[in-house]
Amino acid sequence: MPEPYTYQGWTLYSRDVKLKRGPKVTIYFFSKRKPKSGNKMYEMPKGRKVGVNKRTGLPFLRKG
Repeated sequence: MPEPYTYQGWTLYSRDVKLKRGPKVTIYFFSKRKPKSGNKMYEMPKGRKVGVNKRTGLPFLRKG
């Protein structure tokens, strides 16, 4: 079984979210623990790369 995508101890997850006025969108987030909802990502989504918040040190995905 493949390993989930991790970055410095953080695991990447995805979740489909329904916006109030509009379509469903997929959000990506990192977590050190298992979230209440969301699926582990086993590879980086296309067109995304990891950024790190300078103030908090939390990783996030950015376009590019």
